[in-house]
Amino acid sequence: MPRVIPILRSFDEALAKGFYLTFLGGKEIFRHRFDDEAPLYLGVEIESAELHLSEHFGDASPGGAVRIGLDDLTDFYERLSTRPYRFARPAIEPQPWGDQLQVTDPFGNRLIFFQVPDGESAP
Repeated sequence: MPRVIPILRSFDEALAKGFYLTFLGGKEIFRHRFDDEAPLYLGVEIESAELHLSEHFGDASPGGAVRIGLDDLTDFYERLSTRPYRFARPAIEPQPWGDQLQVTDPFGNRLIFFQVPDGESAP
């Protein structure tokens, strides 16, 4: 099965880094600009999920949604709760299909983290 890597639209490097790296605890895996004035294309990893954030017009539209399966949603929630972020206070929400935690980035993209069912593991 091929790897799928979502591309999400972003508009501001500082806001993107504050949300994805500081608040969500992700790590930067690469960055690319054609020159100093060009838009940023940034690769981040959150838990085991790779996401690409693009300031390039036409790469993606704001307002997308991505579901990310986690082995331990409660642990992820507890870690988020220790990181102050003035624009989000996510909570675990029970749903008929399983628990999830939804958070919206500064650009209108939704990340929906969900608990992987017992007996399975997140990729």
